[in-house]
Amino acid sequence: MTTTLYGIRNCDTVKKARAWLDANGVAHDFHDFKTQGLDPARLAHWVETVGWEALLNRSGTTFRKLSDAEKQDLDSDKAMALMLAQPSMVKRPVVEYPGGLLVGFEADRYAAALR
Repeated sequence: MTTTLYGIRNCDTVKKARAWLDANGVAHDFHDFKTQGLDPARLAHWVETVGWEALLNRSGTTFRKLSDAEKQDLDSDKAMALMLAQPSMVKRPVVEYPGGLLVGFEADRYAAALR
């Protein structure tokens, strides 16, 4: 398994993560949700691994624009449907690496997991 960074090319946090990976010699592939979409089976695996709460980006514009009804009674199925319909609702970046999964970007966590 290779290391793959999932996100959106113009996201500032994704840019920081990609720069960190490059600066630290971590070879990786990049998967852009906007152009390549989000595989339902992969999202299901992520939810199983870290939980939907860790993956749903509640602070992003896309989530904030949802109606109150869409935001109510969130559970795994509803959150997954929202993320599949609009991948920009996935907290970014998501990094799959041999042996694990990272959500978001924190240099210390990346260093501990990827070096």
